[in-house]
Amino acid sequence: MSSNPSSPSPRRAAARRAATRRASYAAVLSFGLALTAAGLTGCSTAPRTPGAGATPSASAPAVPGVDSRERLSVDGGTREYLMHRPAAEGGGPRPLLIAFHGRGADAAQLREQSGLDKGAEARGMLLVYPEALGKAWGAGSAPSPRRPDPDADVRFTEALVGELVRTGRADPHRIYVAGFSNGGSMALRMAAQRPDLVAGAVSVSGELPAGAAAVKPTGPVPVLTVYGAEDPVRPLAGLLSPGLAAPGEEPITPTMSARAGSEAFAAAAGAGAPVEEGRPGYDSTTWPAGPAGAKVQLLVMHGAGHTWPGSAMAPPAGFGPVSTALDASTALLDFLTAQKR
Repeated sequence: MSSNPSSPSPRRAAARRAATRRASYAAVLSFGLALTAAGLTGCSTAPRTPGAGATPSASAPAVPGVDSRERLSVDGGTREYLMHRPAAEGGGPRPLLIAFHGRGADAAQLREQSGLDKGAEARGMLLVYPEALGKAWGAGSAPSPRRPDPDADVRFTEALVGELVRTGRADPHRIYVAGFSNGGSMALRMAAQRPDLVAGAVSVSGELPAGAAAVKPTGPVPVLTVYGAEDPVRPLAGLLSPGLAAPGEEPITPTMSARAGSEAFAAAAGAGAPVEEGRPGYDSTTWPAGPAGAKVQLLVMHGAGHTWPGSAMAPPAGFGPVSTALDASTALLDFLTAQKR
């Protein structure tokens, strides 16, 4: 710390950094999360052992455990991620949850928004928040001039899982993915295209891409989708004909409805006929597990917007209200930890 008497106090500097993060979240996400990336350049091979050069996470919440910012060399570049390891050591490889942030956000913001660390710690899970390139994930399968490699983030995720399994930290039979908005669509893409890798997936406010960037489920994976009935950014009914992106921005990717995406996963899993149930504050539709053992569920939150149910973090203006009828973090962790590949 500088000894200059005009330097701000640590408390004031921390408050200023927090205010800057909140302002950035509101300003960038208010536009960015309205779009779903069509494809991202990034990464592929030559993983390097995370931990070499790992640094403590400055944004780590006050949850027991070990928090760090780590790096993985991929495709001649370096990708970063935040990792939360449970305080209790030993016991062999752990269940791994990879949580993808929304477009325009970053790993630290999803960590604050979701509060997943506490629940993952209680369940003995290894929790990873990867950073997207350009603050957006390649959730769609179509290339674009700005993002010519639409499969880069899929390969990055595979490399990340491979490294954590290779080093004995993650259980290859309990690899889970989740995300918010564009990150939720990325989680669905991983489940759709890598059913041999993913044991379960959850999307909060994210839908499967449609149109030229369409992603179709290819095998049985348990999937939970949590969606706001009044989402003004990515409507519950889907966004099949989005407008043009701003100059210099990536194309806006069409998405199918949240229910159509759930139906696609149910069909790929051979799940049973849907069972509808009204609950206080939300509606539940469940496609019971078929012979493959993969249940699919859709929860639609009454009156909720493009938000994370149960979050204590205020959403940007124009994103709609946060539902308090459900703690999405608890729901998704309960759903995922019941699954094993």
